[in-house]
Amino acid sequence: MLAVAQIDYIRHEVNQKGKKYAGVAKSMGIDPRTVTKYANKEEFEARQPQKRKARVMDPVKPILDKWIKEDLKKKKKNHRTAKKMFEQLVTFHSFEGSDRSVRDYVSKRKKELADYHKEAALPLESIPGTAQVDFGTAPFKYQAEVIDLPYLVMSFPFSNTFYFQVFPSENTECLLEGLQRMFSHMGGVPATIRFDNLSPAVKKIKSKGNRDLTDTFERFVLHYGFKYEFCNPGKGNEKGHVEAMVKYVRNNFLLPECTVVNLDSFNETLWGLAEQDRERLHYKKQGLQSALFREDEKAWLLLPEKPFDCAHYKKAKADKYGIVTVDNKEYSTSPRFAGQSVKLQITYNSIVVLNEDNEVIVKHHRLYGVKRRSMVWQLY
Repeated sequence: MLAVAQIDYIRHEVNQKGKKYAGVAKSMGIDPRTVTKYANKEEFEARQPQKRKARVMDPVKPILDKWIKEDLKKKKKNHRTAKKMFEQLVTFHSFEGSDRSVRDYVSKRKKELADYHKEAALPLESIPGTAQVDFGTAPFKYQAEVIDLPYLVMSFPFSNTFYFQVFPSENTECLLEGLQRMFSHMGGVPATIRFDNLSPAVKKIKSKGNRDLTDTFERFVLHYGFKYEFCNPGKGNEKGHVEAMVKYVRNNFLLPECTVVNLDSFNETLWGLAEQDRERLHYKKQGLQSALFREDEKAWLLLPEKPFDCAHYKKAKADKYGIVTVDNKEYSTSPRFAGQSVKLQITYNSIVVLNEDNEVIVKHHRLYGVKRRSMVWQLY
């Protein structure tokens, strides 16, 4: 399989710029059939985890990082050389690798740390067709109790408009379900979306602004074809518009506490509230926000033919009672699967237990809050 960046390039050149398969294939030095395959691909399967053998350098990298950071606080003449670090590793940490491995890593790491503070801030222009996304939290009345629930906001800086949906959690499944609902309701996809470093999307922030994305989010981006941007760590002002909209939504639509009986039904009412709100003058530009929103719409990407499967799939081993655990919550399978492995299909509101032939064993409502176990007793 091609790298994510290569697939993204193919889909952009063919689907957005209208270039021919053969031309793109020639420029990339690959088979035209490969370009055709990825340009028209509707679904991107989850990558299978690869087992990596532990390398000799891995255990000592944190030690070297500590020494390098200590030295950066001292005068340059007092810095340890890579040779000295190698000798210390051998003497005090029983290091069995080569001095070249240490020299290469120290050289690379020093440059990364030096460049860390030179990262440029992301541009903040309000361009039609762009959006920003973030979660907020508000109190809701549910079954005679007041509980805090997160709500997902997508804001459009050019037109100063927004959409929002309420969810039981801020996990990956809720994030992608919310984005997909908005795309479907809008009938299009923002060309560029800026996010904070949300854990449902970002596994790890690396040096030079690089990030390891969660597998499901990465496939979601490829499916819908939008360009993503992430704020620099601690730079919330780089998504200032959506942060302002999170507060605006809470103050104008979610306070005092709304009573929620059925969350899906409640969310259906929120589309109209957001659309009514844009029938007002823009705070700076001439004209109604609804008219500016139509300029946003013109710059959106087309929806793909098929929706994305927002489920996360994983294997789990049932205990001796046939119980599996997801996020510290317990779900029943069947007595005949006690001690065996099963496949789980995890969505924002369900946990479906599957056998090795992907046949449904049992389906549960996904648990949030204080309840710890869901049992379907019929199978027992």
